[in-house]
Amino acid sequence: MILLPKFLRRAMLGLLSGLLVGLPAQASSAATLDSSTLRKIRDTGVIVLGYRVDSAPFSYLDEKLRPIGYSLELCGHITEAIKKHLHKPELELKLVAVTSATRMPLVANGSVDLECGVTTNTLERQKTQAFSTTTFVAETRLLSKRSAGVRGLGDLRGKPVASTIATTSIQLLHQANLNEQLGLKILIGQDDRDAFRLLQSGRAMAYAMDDVLLRMLLLSVANAGDYEISAEAFSVEPYAIGLPRADAGFKALVDETLAGLYRRGEIQAIYRRWFQSVLPSRGLNLQLPMSEAFKRVIANPTDSADPQHYR
Repeated sequence: MILLPKFLRRAMLGLLSGLLVGLPAQASSAATLDSSTLRKIRDTGVIVLGYRVDSAPFSYLDEKLRPIGYSLELCGHITEAIKKHLHKPELELKLVAVTSATRMPLVANGSVDLECGVTTNTLERQKTQAFSTTTFVAETRLLSKRSAGVRGLGDLRGKPVASTIATTSIQLLHQANLNEQLGLKILIGQDDRDAFRLLQSGRAMAYAMDDVLLRMLLLSVANAGDYEISAEAFSVEPYAIGLPRADAGFKALVDETLAGLYRRGEIQAIYRRWFQSVLPSRGLNLQLPMSEAFKRVIANPTDSADPQHYR
């Protein structure tokens, strides 16, 4: 079992009181009586969280190989809400590493109760799992070398483009290739750094990925000035926590916990900690202001998978 860092333990323990204040009686009843996930957690005594090992600032390993990040902090609040709701403060927390390829299957088959990484809520993905209220809003853009003069997908006609396996970016590239007959050669990396290396080595002319992850990658390379992120965005990506499908009671508990953080303004400090401060174990600061789209989500929480909802 992985020992959680102090800040996450504090987040989990310090906010026990009041996390579920204001939970509607109907949602509370549903979560208690009709949730197969909560029954499983109650009976096994274990809450299982999925995390990513290298998706800062959302989910990554610190210098002691402990999972930390924005998504994990949110899941820490949810975990404590579950403990309080079940009257079981002694519940064990089990952390399972997931990848782009394994994250959704592990939620779908019940191996993971909460996927606390960096995953976009889409209608297609909802066929196998559910999603929480939106926790971040990103946009897919192109990263390329400045010398290449890439401004958008139209500049890549007939050229190789990289992205990461099992991501919405890969799906978008395939769709654009089909719709616009671009003749792209789509190269697939096993993870984000692998896909970025395809660009660094010159095998790909561009790397398509969510802008916040591209910014994080550039902070970690010495020659960041040699690269540029396209001004053009070709999709909106509402991130959310992955949940078991068809469990309305569990989702109600998760969503109300997040809504409480938004309603009480606690999300502001959490956001600043991961997007506007020096990241633990990385020594890097994204200096990324909160987007207008996410501000609207905080004011009016939504779990919409429709990109147009966030424009």
